Amino acid sequence: MVATRSSRILMLGVSLALLAGCASSAKQSQGEADDYFARNLPGMPASWNPMMSPVDNPILQARSLHNPPPELVRQALLAQHERWAGTPYRLGGTGERGIDCSALVQNVFSETFRLDLPRSTGEQVHEGSPVSRGELQVGDLVFFRPPGPYDHVGIYVGDGYFLHASTSQGVMLSELDNVYWQRYFWQARRTLEPTTLARRVASAGEG
Repeated sequence: MVATRSSRILMLGVSLALLAGCASSAKQSQGEADDYFARNLPGMPASWNPMMSPVDNPILQARSLHNPPPELVRQALLAQHERWAGTPYRLGGTGERGIDCSALVQNVFSETFRLDLPRSTGEQVHEGSPVSRGELQVGDLVFFRPPGPYDHVGIYVGDGYFLHASTSQGVMLSELDNVYWQRYFWQARRTLEPTTLARRVASAGEG
């Protein structure tokens, strides 16, 4: 896998690498790699289908839910997962044709919480306040230091899952307790309290 990552980075070139915020290893557990969309993901019914019609707007649906924080924040993040799920990983990418981990975090926080985060993982890791893994709350940023030149970032969605852009499978939910992610967990940061994030989810629907 190291060779695969090295060749991929070389193909993209130094200029593109400078734009990138992160890269995670393609190493995943076999269970995580198989039939991802067939899984009963946290907060989603077994019949859930990631394919949406053009008129679907899960973010507005999440805002309309009369749920207390952190449930409202959780639903908004799961709605963002539904929107981005399967988008391929692309080093330096920022859109639906390909996105890297820090760009995904930046997009989700800007659209859902009206909070502008820096572009790179190296800058995002200085945002907010540090929290221990045992004190994670929905909306916290989780950081990893896998092998390779780049750190990795995702957003904690609760129940032991985090939203991120995986190099091997694109945008997805992964378990913090996965052996790989446990091994390379680095730190977590809280940009804003869940109550504040929830208010921003609601206010974003008003303007």
